[in-house]
Amino acid sequence: MAAMRASPGVRHLVVAVAVSIAIAGCIDEVPPDASGEQAYAQVCARCHGADLGGGIGPALGAGSRAAARPDSYYQVAITRGIGRMPSFRSTLDEEQVARVIEYIRARQASSQ
Repeated sequence: MAAMRASPGVRHLVVAVAVSIAIAGCIDEVPPDASGEQAYAQVCARCHGADLGGGIGPALGAGSRAAARPDSYYQVAITRGIGRMPSFRSTLDEEQVARVIEYIRARQASSQ
C-alpha cells in the first residue's frame, strides 16, 4: 500500500497552525499603555529577535529587506498575519500596532 504524502501547501498550513498555537500559548496580554518597545519585546522578539536580527521570523533591522517595506506592510502583517506569521489582531490593538511600528522604525534609524 502506497504511503500518502501531504502536498507542500498542506504541510505549510500544518506548520503555520502549529506555530500559531505555540505562539498564542506563550503571549500574555499586552497592557493597553505598553510602549512600542515593551509590546515588541513581549510579542515580536521571540521570532524577530530582541535586536531585530531575526530568528524564526525575518530580520527587521536596518539593512534588512523588511526595513525597505512601508509602514502599511507592517500593519497588515501584524494584524492579518503573512506567510508563517500569525495574526496578532486579538493581541494588539491599532494603537499598540502603531507603537510597535514606530519602535521598529526608530531602531532601524538608530542602526544606520
